[in-house]
Amino acid sequence: MTQTISIERDSRGVATLWLDRADKHNALSAQMIADLHAAAEHLGADMTCRVVVLAARGRTFCAGGDLSWMRTQFEAMPQERAKEAAKLAYMLQALNTLPKPLIGRVHGNAFGGGVGLMSVCDVVVGADHVLMALTETRLGLIPATIGPYVAARMGEARARRVFMSGRRFGAAEAVDLGLMARVVPEAELDAAIDAEVAPYLDCAPGAVARAKALLGALGPKIDETVIATTIAALTDCWAGEEAQEGIAAFFDKRKPRWQG
Repeated sequence: MTQTISIERDSRGVATLWLDRADKHNALSAQMIADLHAAAEHLGADMTCRVVVLAARGRTFCAGGDLSWMRTQFEAMPQERAKEAAKLAYMLQALNTLPKPLIGRVHGNAFGGGVGLMSVCDVVVGADHVLMALTETRLGLIPATIGPYVAARMGEARARRVFMSGRRFGAAEAVDLGLMARVVPEAELDAAIDAEVAPYLDCAPGAVARAKALLGALGPKIDETVIATTIAALTDCWAGEEAQEGIAAFFDKRKPRWQG
């Protein structure tokens, strides 16, 4: 257990990885990014772990990137910005390549990086009230490091509907976009997650891991070149005037200049 996440295990070998910054709507801080990466490596190497459920404490699944953390990038040197962007990129890659089934349990809101976390799950089940958005462009940023996983999950054609506009969309559209597999009332969410977990417990864990790795090799390539491109894109955005204006406007509780 850390300050930002917690892990619960049951006798079946199911580990629930909880986002545990409820007071901050589970926004992705530098510490949470590091903790999630470490958790992915730990659970991936744990032979007693059969399935991982990614869930969240509090009212919000994940509000996206922690804006205070983003704001510090404006004053950082380019090399430091690149390092911070890389930490986010490789945390997502660690979850994406986790050699266990990763099942997302989503409730409340999922914005920005929260959609990225959903996209690295093998399957996502969500409550019927969930609201989502790729909000980065509203802040003068772009969905850079999460981009490969969003595109892989939705496909380019469907991703174009929500990738650049920053608009909110609900659970039904998320299913249509391929982001979520099932939608249930929140009271039925735990039962729905159990139904997704159960089949894996009848499968050979090594075969499951090999099948997941093969599927990753057959699907869209998210390799070092792609990851480096996303890191550079995010670093460049942090250095731009639009990002500084967008983040400043958020903290000043005013509209950014492009909203008139």
